[in-house]
Amino acid sequence: MPPRHSPPEALLTTLATGRGRSDRLTHTEHLPARAARYSPWPDSIRPEVVAAARAVGVEQPWAHQAEAMNLAKSGQTVVIATGTASGKSLGYLAPVLSDLLDGTEARNGRGATALYLAPTKALAADQRRRAAELAPPRVRAALYDGDTPPEEREWVRQYASYVLTNPDMLHRGILPGHARWSSFLKALRYVVVDECHSYRGVFGSHVAQVLRRLRRVCARYGSSPTFLLASATTADPAATARRLTGLPAVAVTEDASPRGPMVFGLWEPPLTENVGEHGAPVRRTATAEAAHLLTDLVERETRTVVFVRSRRAAELVALQAQDQLDRPLAGRVAAYRGGYLADERRALERDLHTGRLLGLASTSALELGVDISGLDAVLMAGYPGTRASLWQQAGRAGREAQGALAVLIARDNPLDTYLVHHPEALFAAPVEATVLDPDNPHVLAPHLCAAAAELPLTDADLELFGPSTAPLLPVLERRGLLRRRSDGSWYWTRRERAADAVDLRGSGGSPVQIVEADTGRLLGTVDAAAAHTTVHTGAVHLHQGRTYLVREFDLDNSVALVEPADPPYTTAARDITSISVLDTDTTVDWGEGRLSFGSVEVVNQVVGYLRKRISTGEIMGETKLDLPPRTLRTRAVWWTVTEDQLLDADIPLDQLPGAAHAAEHASIGLLPLFATCDRWDIGGVSVPLHPDTGLPTVFVYDGHPGGAGFAERGFQRAVQWLTATRTAIASCECERGCPSCVQSPKCGNGNDPLDKAAAVRLLDILLAGAPGVADEQNGREAPDEQETPDRPDTQDGPGTQDGPTQDGPTQDGPETSAGPETSAGREATSGPDGGAPAGS
Repeated sequence: MPPRHSPPEALLTTLATGRGRSDRLTHTEHLPARAARYSPWPDSIRPEVVAAARAVGVEQPWAHQAEAMNLAKSGQTVVIATGTASGKSLGYLAPVLSDLLDGTEARNGRGATALYLAPTKALAADQRRRAAELAPPRVRAALYDGDTPPEEREWVRQYASYVLTNPDMLHRGILPGHARWSSFLKALRYVVVDECHSYRGVFGSHVAQVLRRLRRVCARYGSSPTFLLASATTADPAATARRLTGLPAVAVTEDASPRGPMVFGLWEPPLTENVGEHGAPVRRTATAEAAHLLTDLVERETRTVVFVRSRRAAELVALQAQDQLDRPLAGRVAAYRGGYLADERRALERDLHTGRLLGLASTSALELGVDISGLDAVLMAGYPGTRASLWQQAGRAGREAQGALAVLIARDNPLDTYLVHHPEALFAAPVEATVLDPDNPHVLAPHLCAAAAELPLTDADLELFGPSTAPLLPVLERRGLLRRRSDGSWYWTRRERAADAVDLRGSGGSPVQIVEADTGRLLGTVDAAAAHTTVHTGAVHLHQGRTYLVREFDLDNSVALVEPADPPYTTAARDITSISVLDTDTTVDWGEGRLSFGSVEVVNQVVGYLRKRISTGEIMGETKLDLPPRTLRTRAVWWTVTEDQLLDADIPLDQLPGAAHAAEHASIGLLPLFATCDRWDIGGVSVPLHPDTGLPTVFVYDGHPGGAGFAERGFQRAVQWLTATRTAIASCECERGCPSCVQSPKCGNGNDPLDKAAAVRLLDILLAGAPGVADEQNGREAPDEQETPDRPDTQDGPGTQDGPTQDGPTQDGPETSAGPETSAGREATSGPDGGAPAGS
């Protein structure tokens, strides 16, 4: 047995050669060490802060920290976008605490204040501890989140100079009650936005509008705070900061921190003897594989964190590892996820920090900056969705410049399979740009209502909230949500709180409560967008390792009544979807084919569900359901081919539905490689003959009202995206299609029809006319990306058009998931713009 703290190369070799695993390691990447570069402390940093930093071992800041300090003290909006463990916290804490110390010399002891925003409560609590290390007690730092007792909240409002919270509490608590926060806001000097790369898609768009509301309220009290942002390495962080804050930003990206060597392994679980739908081969799950690897690492006393994609997976990995370990090692493995009580989370963080815990299975709650230094290894059970998150998770190991091991374990889906066989897509490609769209009218409209409730809107606010504001205000007035007074100001007209109509982390609609029928106990909630497919009558529902059957789905009251059960099957919803083109922004000719981007309307209806035997995946039967259709107006990218191209590709009409459907599945699976989205953020429809285009058409759309920017990014990167899609299908070792290439676990048509070979030919003929390929063949240099289209006004688009008239569409809605760990409950109803929930 290798000794404790074995070199990462030896650890990986041991894992790969033990228990017959020699064929599972697909690639090993060696990342070299990096030496540190230092700079002197800026003169503007208070000597008390410098002394405190030296007391915890920081004699001099690294060069990028000193650069950020100087920029912050000059009043510029700055984003620090350097690697994990690069000391971003000190880069913004030193100037913030220096100004707060200056403020303690005021008569009321609070002449300067600062606000810190984190995406999770765990990160905010960790940052409070760091601030306490660097600041004298007279700088009063305090948490203000859902765990803060009511009696402490008044003290925070009146006396705290450094308030650490999250966007949800800023949106629901601070801004609507700004009058009670007036002394704090009047002195607000800095706003810190930590882990800003996590604010993406619809969530990021909501947060961007919350920050604009904050700037507006601050101006009311005479303050203009400097924004300091910290981010994992992303493409164009200054542009991300500008979209989030609405202010010009300067990026600090040259990482001067030391880094130990890292060995990074790509790992593919083996095929099992089981078969799935239509006899497709099935791989061992990434969570089961991670549990076995965690067991081996803990036996070698290797401090390890396993990152998983859901709360349930965190519990399962920890439980399986505990079952495989002897005592007392089994007691040194635990799970960490959202939903735990605050005291439980803090205890786990301490145990991991001190080394009492050797293994921890965690959701993304531990990804975002929580200090868990001293880890030897990180296992990732599935690609986390973006390269930024991948490096953020991998960077949890190897702190203090020691060597580290990171292993990405592929899930059985097209993206993970592609990545473990194409390491250049991870190690030779830059990280993604963060995608968000604050001008999305479905996002902007409810925030205009919230802003009007805080302070009447005036013409001076139009520039702050963006170009979509002016046309939206009359729409909100017609809906009776705002009223314009004779002085030109817009007022909120309702008695209820406008902020309560906005769910920052949801896509609209009241969450469905899951209630145990016999006891009345509330088990949890599910987003409205996912409810039709996950808690319909007859659905199998899992909660904390227990299985329930949904007895009744009450649509009117948003309640699913469940009862304990132990059925030998799982359930999968079947649905039908039609899609209509409302407006085409941009079309690019790809030879005879065409690529388009614009606005669409998606009408989805769950019509039944399948019962699948747990052991084999065999379909045991189908039950019809009578659920109402749901409508989503959103943004989509779509492509068409002609009949002549189908002839050239040798795709007869009877193979076309399966070819288009398979290409659609794989393209949905690969889009997260090119846009900062997850698979559940997007949906797709493939139609052999679409009435709006008159041609075979494949659509991929954003699963959020008004769009989230993901389909637009797919349009911009279409050549690379669809080339990777074609490669993923063609290189899969299965014969007719499997979950690693063209099957989808959430297919509304039960993965039928699918034609893997014809999908490759279909993509070949499409890509042959793509700008990059065609220009290269003609000896011209190809452009990197498609032209970015202008965004039209989408809130009052035309009505629906007729659906497909022959062969019918096949469709795949946005997949459901626990999603990122949240720091506040999902209690909001749909926003005043009335956006429909996404299709399932």
